[in-house]
Amino acid sequence: MTSWKHTPAPSLAFALALILSGCGQTQTTPEDPQAATTPSTETEPSGDALPSPDGASTEPAPAANERTSDLMPAKLTPEAERGEKGARNLLLSFGRAMELGKFDQAWAMLSPADQKKWSKSDFAARFADMSKITVSLPDGTIEGAAGSLYYSAPVTISSESKDGRPLRIEGKAVLRRVNDVDGATPAQLRWHFHTLTLDWTH
Repeated sequence: MTSWKHTPAPSLAFALALILSGCGQTQTTPEDPQAATTPSTETEPSGDALPSPDGASTEPAPAANERTSDLMPAKLTPEAERGEKGARNLLLSFGRAMELGKFDQAWAMLSPADQKKWSKSDFAARFADMSKITVSLPDGTIEGAAGSLYYSAPVTISSESKDGRPLRIEGKAVLRRVNDVDGATPAQLRWHFHTLTLDWTH
C-alpha cells in the first residue's frame, strides 16, 4: 500500500467551486409569481451562486435558498459526469455537507449498504460531539472492473470535541458508476457511493 503524507486541504467550498468552474448558468424567474415574493425561511445566508462546470447542463439554476438548503451534487452534463470530475463533484458535496453539519444530507449520499450499517440517526450521532469539522479529500484514483468504473480516495475528518480535545477520523471512500452499457439506468450511470469506511484515530 502506498503511504501518503496528509497535507491540509483547501476549503471544500473553494474546492467545490473549482470543480464547478466554467460557463455560468442562467437564472430564470419562477413560474409561480407568488414564489418570487415569498420570503425565504432559511436561517443561513444564501451566498453567491456557484459557477457551473465545463459543459454544464442548460437547465435553470435553483433559487438561492434552494442552493443553501440542498447540498446534493450539482447536475453535470453526461460528458462531465463520466470522468473524474463527476466523482469529485459527489465527493466534495459530501465533504461540504459534513463541514456544515448537514449530516442528514451527507447520509443521503451514501450507498444503501452503508445506510443500513449506519441509520440516519446513528450516522449523525457519530459526529454530535464534534465542532469546527474540516474534511480533507485528496485526489483519488480511477480503476475499471467488470463493466464499471471505481474512484477511490482517502477521507480525513478533523474536529474538536466540545471540551476542546482534537478529534480525527480517517477512512476511504469508493465511488462507482456503470459504464455506458445497454440497459444501465440513469442512476447507475451517475457516480454514487459504493463504500465508505471511517475509523477513529484519536
